[in-house]
Amino acid sequence: MSDFAATPKLPRGETILWQGRPQWYGLALRAFHIRAVAFYFALLLVWRITQGMADGDSAPTMLVAALWLLAPCVAACGILALLAWLSSRTTRYTITGKRVIMQFGMALPITLNVPFAKISSAALRLYGDGSGDIPLAMSGKDRVAFLMLWPHVRPWRAAQTEPMLRSIEDARNVSEILARAVVAAANSTETITQMPARVTSQGLSAAASLATA
Repeated sequence: MSDFAATPKLPRGETILWQGRPQWYGLALRAFHIRAVAFYFALLLVWRITQGMADGDSAPTMLVAALWLLAPCVAACGILALLAWLSSRTTRYTITGKRVIMQFGMALPITLNVPFAKISSAALRLYGDGSGDIPLAMSGKDRVAFLMLWPHVRPWRAAQTEPMLRSIEDARNVSEILARAVVAAANSTETITQMPARVTSQGLSAAASLATA
């Protein structure tokens, strides 16, 4: 397993505009749902203490019971955090002047090429720390399986899967880079009006933008 996916080899004349990877803690929180797991164990702990008080258990007895719940909680959260870190370390997102390239996979490396012509729309979801997600809606009937893309896929879109640049740093700037690249590619191949409207016309920058979800 590589520490970081290798830079993709590009045809002559195609340049890299941006590269990055998911933030591991963003994956842990929003893809692996580590908070929900911790909350579940917290509820079990409260229930166990409440039950112990109702049964008249002594403080040492309730403490032992709490420790028995704490151990699996730490183990579960630790495993999820490790998986999120490994997923981050083995992922590379690349935006070129012609396409989006997603390289990922802890055990089985996968490379997904998304030409701009295949993107029907793109969206941006920002979080409080400036990180965010950029899902890419695809045109045509060809789809990549949801489970094959996960966690680099928009949630709850199993039927119409949308590859997603997930938990990336400075997501607003990245969205503007993508939008400008789409416009530049349109100018070099066809008129902008022939390109997907939602990728080129909704404002995050003066030149072009991505729709905010």
